[in-house]
Amino acid sequence: MSTITSDRRSAIKEIVCDILELDEGDVTETSLFIDDHGADSLRAIEILASLEKEFGITIDQSELAQMINLEAVYKVVAEAPAR
Repeated sequence: MSTITSDRRSAIKEIVCDILELDEGDVTETSLFIDDHGADSLRAIEILASLEKEFGITIDQSELAQMINLEAVYKVVAEAPAR
């Protein structure tokens, strides 16, 4: 499994917080986007698209169901193939 740098983790958290309109201090690695932060499926798609653009990767839409918190997003991004 690929590892992810702390810089990339910070960038991912910034993207997620920006899209969910949350302060970075309000989001932990395990807080749930939907249950804890009221995110909807449209926001999840925005997160996926922003991550693809930022990091030059391709994330299959089937991965959306797994992207429930930062920890899961880090894993998906780490495993995503480069374009």
